[in-house]
This record gives sequence, C-alpha cells and structure tokens, in this order.
Amino acid sequence: MKTGCERRLDKSFRNAPVIALSPVSKLALFSDCHRGVGNTNDNFLKNQNLYMAALRYYYERGFQYMELGDGDELWENRSFDAIYEIHEDVFSVLSLFEKENRLYMLYGNHDHEMKENRRIPHYAGMVLKLCGCTDGEYKKCTLSNRCTGYSGKSSQNAGRPHCLELYVTHGNQADFLNSTLWKLSRFLVRYVWKPLEQIGVLDPTSAAKNYHCRSKSEKRLSNWAVKNQCYLITGHTHRPALGDSKTRYFNTGSCVHPGSITCLEIENCEISLIKWRVEVRKDNTLFVKRECIAGPLSLQML
Repeated sequence: MKTGCERRLDKSFRNAPVIALSPVSKLALFSDCHRGVGNTNDNFLKNQNLYMAALRYYYERGFQYMELGDGDELWENRSFDAIYEIHEDVFSVLSLFEKENRLYMLYGNHDHEMKENRRIPHYAGMVLKLCGCTDGEYKKCTLSNRCTGYSGKSSQNAGRPHCLELYVTHGNQADFLNSTLWKLSRFLVRYVWKPLEQIGVLDPTSAAKNYHCRSKSEKRLSNWAVKNQCYLITGHTHRPALGDSKTRYFNTGSCVHPGSITCLEIENCEISLIKWRVEVRKDNTLFVKRECIAGPLSLQML
C-alpha cells in the first residue's frame, strides 16, 4: 500500500509536462525565493542582489530558468501585486526569459495560489527528459506510462538511445501539513508565526526550520525516487543536495540562506550544485562569486 507522500507525488506527475533536453541544453533550477513585500518579514531582501546577479548571468549565457515553487511569499502576504511592485526588477528579467520561451514555473505550498495564474502556467511537477532529442518538445507523461524504456527490449524501441528522466517538483508533498493541509498552515503562518518571527521565534512546523521535519521529508522524497527508479529534484527543505544513483534525490537549496543563494545547473549533460555569495578582493572591493560546491555529475552516467 502506498503512503500518503507517495500518492501525492504520483498525483503531481500525472499528466505533467515533459521538457526535452538535448546534450547542449543549459538549465538553471532555483527554488524558495520567498519574494515578499519589502518589510522585515521579506526574507528575500537580504539576498536580492545575489539573486539578480545570478539571474542576469543565466540569461546572458542562454540558460533556461526553472523555479520549483515558493518563489513568491503568498502565505505571509495576500497580494501578488504588492510583491510584483516591490520586486519589479526581478520580474522584468524573468519576463525576458518568458519572451524567449526559456521560463518554467512550478508552484509550492507558499505560492499554491499561482496554480491559477493564467498568464504564466505554474505546474505541480515537470519531467526533464534527456535522450538526444531537440529542445522545445512537449508531451504528457505519467508514472504508469513512463517515457523511458528505450533499452532495446522491444522491437518498437530498438535502436533508440537511452533516456534519463529527472522528475521536478517543489517537495512539500512529503509533508502532510504543508500539502494536504496547506490552507491551515497558511493561516498559522499568516496570523501566528509571522508576528512571532519578528521577535525571533521560528515556525516549528516548517521543514526548512525544523531539522527533524526536514530529515523526514528528505527521506520520504528519496525513498519515492528509489522505489520508482527515477531521479527527483525538489526544493522545500532549503537544504541543497546533489544526489547519486543510490539516493536519487537532488535539492536546489534556497535563495534565503544567510549570505548566499544556491541552485542547480544542468549543462553539457552534467548537473552541478552552485552557490552564489559576496566575496572581498584584496583591495577591499566586493564582488559576487559563483562557486561550484558539488559536482559536476554526469547525467549520462546515472
């Protein structure tokens, strides 16, 4: 019998869009920006310059941009318009990605309302498929009708190259309170934990702030990936991770770490975990440093 987490993850990938990646595709994956309205609860503010530097870097170098949910903080704040007004510079760069069909958006628990955004579709899950096909190929895929299987075991698939699938979602499906009961959690965050956060009290129900909750969520996500023999990329817990053939679990980290942001890069059929932070030169000038902290890991070897 499947667990609640497994059923929720299965549902997220039912009829999920499939994005075909070629060996020359370049993709940057971010999660958990938590863009707010510029007040003391806006956790994105302290790293917004780092994020803008990273965003421009990926745009200028031809990367596609994928956001895995919780991009906008719509639990603490009621209005997306207010967030847009405060962070208009961010959305202006994202619009450049969108105009060139290089923008992919998922929703998480903190921005679940973006599911109804008609201008830019937000999905619960997506599937990245690397098997030598060209960019821009879209189709639907389900766990019961997987797009892999190009192993030559049948005459229909004979001669086709091996395909690797990376399943991408926010990751809150591993947490009952932050998935099925997300409206209750939103109420508690908006009216209980938001004011308490201003005096230093952390939300104990948050997987990002509670070590026990975070570890349980990550184990459930990894177990689902192992059971389904696929690779899973999430955010949600804010703890970056570069998986392997044993855990099959990757995590982008977040954009609200103290003094840094993290993301995943896919380039040249390799995946890397990247950290962006401010460094000081010998002449005491500041600069933004991009650092590979794990990888690169060959996707063709997974």
